[in-house]
Amino acid sequence: MDKPTVEVYERHSDRYEAQRSPRFLEEATRFGKLVGGGPVVDLGCGPGWYTAAIGDPAVALDAARAMLRRTAEVAPAAPPVQADLQALPFRSGSLTGAWARNSYVHVPGTDVPMAMADLHRSLRVTAPVELTFFGGGDVDRAVFPDDDLPGRWFSSWSTGRLSDVVVGAGFDVDELEEHTSASGEVRLTVRARRARTLPDTVGAGMRLLVCGLNPSLRAADAGVGFVTPGNRFWPAALAAGVVTHDRDPRHALLTHGVGMTDLVKRATPRAAELTRDEYRAGVERVDRLCAWLQPAAVCVVGLAGWRAAVDRRATPGWQERPLGGHPVYVLPSTSGLNAAIPLSVLTAHLRRATAP
Repeated sequence: MDKPTVEVYERHSDRYEAQRSPRFLEEATRFGKLVGGGPVVDLGCGPGWYTAAIGDPAVALDAARAMLRRTAEVAPAAPPVQADLQALPFRSGSLTGAWARNSYVHVPGTDVPMAMADLHRSLRVTAPVELTFFGGGDVDRAVFPDDDLPGRWFSSWSTGRLSDVVVGAGFDVDELEEHTSASGEVRLTVRARRARTLPDTVGAGMRLLVCGLNPSLRAADAGVGFVTPGNRFWPAALAAGVVTHDRDPRHALLTHGVGMTDLVKRATPRAAELTRDEYRAGVERVDRLCAWLQPAAVCVVGLAGWRAAVDRRATPGWQERPLGGHPVYVLPSTSGLNAAIPLSVLTAHLRRATAP
């Protein structure tokens, strides 16, 4: 989270609580009824107003220790956890739900996809989430001049970009509600469920965005794309010097600037089950993602999706159609089913893809 903002909450937690009230208890209670047994987390719990309402057992998480001290009084049954939304301290698949009331608004916009990917990792499949953001336009980081707690930073969103980010993070969106208050504040509420798929690992400044066709069920369950032993993507990427850690998409992004997404987020046993319409919708989402995050180049792994959505005569190599204004390289499928293409050829393709 934004560190200066956390410091504001540490210094002024009493003022924050005195100037506000728990106006969304009804929503929190309704959310709590969706969560079935097991721990649910209140992300950015603040004074703990909603922690007890969202389920039992509940965990109270906040980056500011001052807020957690107050939460211990308001919701004493909830274990307090001081942690960053961008580095959740939970085991994979350990949470049955997550509630975040105006919490991710303090994560810089371009960092939200990775924060959401970490939330996806922490949740069980089908676990519900209710997350509130500020609407009104796409701003990655801004100060509100009339803020009653000066020094805080915020991100804000359009419904289109926020929907793309949540879907890209591996969630099935049930509802994205926009509400404008009497004062003109726009609030976006996302109600979604953790899907059995892979989250995007993306951010600003990528030197390469790797785009698979869609996750296999095995990859979705492992949390890593191209994970099957017969798939040659990771061996080729290691041999090409694109990455240095095997099957580690987070390290690939943070160390090497190599992000990962998929044309279609729906996981299937075989890519052949996808439809042309799914591919086309996926290309449009990735196009918008690239226009926002500005990768130096995009590498689509597998000709089938690109041919279905863009150019039925496409061959491996650089393509005429960019994504978000950035060059696209199409790589032959790295699946073990495509054994006619040797590892050395795939490695050479990946080297060319990193030199647009």
